[in-house]
Formats: sequence, structure tokens, C-alpha cells
Amino acid sequence: MSRFRKGRYICDEEDASDGSSSNHGENEKSDHLDHEIAHLTEIRSRPHKFLTRPAPGRLKLSVPTLNMLVGREVNSSGRGRFSAADSCHIMSRFLPVHGPQSVDQMKSRVYVSQFSIDGSLFVAGSQGSDIRIYNVESNWQIQKNIQAKSLSWTITDTSISPDRRFLVYASMCPVVHIVDVGSTTTESVANVTEIHDGLDFSVDDDDDDEFGIFSVKFSTDGKELVAAGSDNSIYIYDLQANRCTLRVPAHRSDVNTVCFADETGHLIFSGSDDKVCKVWDRRCFITKGQASGVLMGHLEGITFLDSRRDGRYFISNGKDQTTKLWDIRKMSSNTSSTPRLRKSDFDYRWMSYPTHARTLKHPRDQSLATYSGHSVLRTLIRCYFSPEHSTGQKYIYTGSSDSYVYIYDLVSGAQVGRLDFHDAPVRDCSWHPYNPMIISSSWDGNIVRWEYPGTGKVYRRKRIVARYRSTRG
Repeated sequence: MSRFRKGRYICDEEDASDGSSSNHGENEKSDHLDHEIAHLTEIRSRPHKFLTRPAPGRLKLSVPTLNMLVGREVNSSGRGRFSAADSCHIMSRFLPVHGPQSVDQMKSRVYVSQFSIDGSLFVAGSQGSDIRIYNVESNWQIQKNIQAKSLSWTITDTSISPDRRFLVYASMCPVVHIVDVGSTTTESVANVTEIHDGLDFSVDDDDDDEFGIFSVKFSTDGKELVAAGSDNSIYIYDLQANRCTLRVPAHRSDVNTVCFADETGHLIFSGSDDKVCKVWDRRCFITKGQASGVLMGHLEGITFLDSRRDGRYFISNGKDQTTKLWDIRKMSSNTSSTPRLRKSDFDYRWMSYPTHARTLKHPRDQSLATYSGHSVLRTLIRCYFSPEHSTGQKYIYTGSSDSYVYIYDLVSGAQVGRLDFHDAPVRDCSWHPYNPMIISSSWDGNIVRWEYPGTGKVYRRKRIVARYRSTRG
């Protein structure tokens, strides 16, 4: 399988000839991703052959929007409408890189920011105990302003239930709190104006009840939570039974990230400071701490995972300053530790990544592809697949400690966009599931909106005074 390293250039922002906002800088010649996922990605955004009208014997890879609209009106495909792939072919070229426009400014560092699954709500959480839920469809009005309870250090993660009824928030303690999103209370002060029930993830045999939760996610049916802890473990919490039903000693170091692989909830992906990703199947041996498989390739700890939601592919951000793409069919059962390639006293919280280390490669790298150009320092930077509905998941995007948001083409590895506004690390960012819109949030306190085509107005940044030292969260 081919591997590539791209993103070492900066993309100039200019409109493409067809009106697209997908902008390219000087590109380096590289191999394309030679794998099944490349074909699957192409299928999701390849227009119907009768809409393309190419020259005989040739398939035009990018069809002008006007041509496709004309083809639809004359019913060239025989369907009388665009297919999902037709729509993705058009929408995926209009990258949300214009702006930004201000959504809000918080008084402290913003650590998490995410759309709900349908894009109607947006949640942002900060180090200063504030969590705000915005109603996207009502001109970004604050639907609920939450003052967190028993906050330890910062809000490390939040998750909105699939039915948008509840929000959970985590910090560096074993108790995750749950809030009723649909209540009429706008100012939700924990246990003053509204009850924030505590969900205790510690279990009876815990040797250390002072661990923190780095990551928490709802299952697709909203009945369970999966969480990653600083005690090297992953957890499952049954919301109907109101108790933690499973604790797995999963890794040899802090588990920074965890997620369900697909809608069944059977498979779980986890990533840790022990530098490996693991795959867990709840139907077999998980209670004994036996992973279904291990995926090696990162040279430093893993900060975040995002699943393609097909139970097969996921991406990860690593402190080796790369994002990697994985296929779980390449996993091994070998749980031996990552080979020590160099003597390292590297601490990502306050040090720069050594220049010589950027050329090192894992001798048993099982990843499909490697993307580089962004920076994963100071905090647990997050990365994601672009939305399936509007882009066919043909891009990946990531925050960065150098204050930008980077967008890469999944198949070619090319950097196709870089969002430049913030003046502090961008820990989290979120692409609207249906519209060409990205929200970036930063330690500078600003939450801003990038769109296509945008309004033509540029928001002037505001700064906050950093009152906190950098830490591992």
C-alpha cells in the first residue's frame, strides 16, 4: 500500500475557475492512496455517467456544476434528480474557507466544540466551567448556558445525545455530569437552577478513584456512554441501569480518546499515550482486557480518534505531528510495545517536536496513509472525517497548535485548505453535517464560523488574557 506525506506547503486562498473554494498551493508529486477506501471515496462523490458528457472513452473527473444542473433538468440520468453521489460531487468542491464570522467569545480557553448529529445544535465548552449550547437554526441564539459542577482543571469533553435531549460533560475526575438540553431553563447553574446528575465511572475494585475522563461519547441509540480515562482504562456506562457496567484495563498509559466504531456499538476504538490504537469487540474477551487487535505506526502518544462509522476505517492524531488513516483488517494480535527508536525526553505540553524526529518512520507501521503539516502540541488536538452527506468523507480536517485548521484530501494527501484566524491553539473544530460550514474554536476564546460562499465580511479577532498554564488536556 502506498503512503504519502503532504501538507508541507501553504495553500493560497483564491477561487477556482468553476466557483469552487477548494484552493491549492504548489503541489508536490506523490502517490495516490492505493487502497479500497480510495475507491469507496470515489464512488461516494462520482457523478452519474450521463451527467458528465465526457469525450468518448473518457470519464471526466470534475464536472462543472452548470453542466450537471443542465443534465438534471433534461433528465440525462433518467432519474429526474441528483443522487447522493451527484450532490457530493458538487458540494464537496465548495470548501467552507471564507470568513470567518464571529459566533461567540468566551472568557477562557475553548476546549471542545461540536455540532449535534443533525446540525441543529452546537456546543462549546471552556476551561472556565462554561458550556454553551447554541441553536444554529435560530441565528445562533444561546439555548442553554451551563455552569459546570465540580470542574477539575477543564471541560475535557462533551457529547450530545442522538435525540438532542441530553448533554454530558467530563473533566479530570471520574464523575461525568448529564444535563437536560430540552428543559426550559436557559441559565443552567449546576444544582442551583437545574440538577446536573453525576454519572460515576469508578467501580468497586478501582485502585485509584482520582482518575480523570479525557473522552466521552454517546452510543448511536443513546443508551450507553463510552469513556477513556487517565487510569489507562476504557469504560462503558449503561444510562438505563444508571451504572458503570464495564471497565477494561486497556492500555499501558493514559487513554486520551475512545469512540464507537459504528452504529451497532459492538466495536470500540481507543488510542493512548502508549502510542498504539486498539480495537475492542464487546462480544468476546473484552472483560479480560484482551483487545481484538492492535494498530501500530505512531511514534508518540495518540490524542484523538475519529471513526468513519463503517466499522472498518478510522483516523488518529498523534503527538508525532501526524494524522494517520487505519483499516482494522490490517491490525495484529501482537501487543508488544512500540520499538524505542530514539532517546526521548519530548514533552508535547511545552516542547517543540525535534526536527530530526520528523523523518523517522515506525518499522512496523500498519497505517494506510500519513498526513502531515499541522501541529499537535500543548493539548489533545482533534481530527475528523468531513461529513458524508455533503462531501462523501473525501477530506479529513484537524485543529492545530499553530492556530490554524487544516484540510487534507483523503486520497491524494494534498492540503486543500488552511483556515487562518486564531492566535492560539485550535484544539477542536467541527464541520456542519449538511451545510458548507466549519466552526473553529481556540484557546484565544474565539468561536468563529467559516462558510461557502460567506458574507465577504471578516471578523476582527479579540484576545483574552491567558490565566492558566498549559497542561496535558
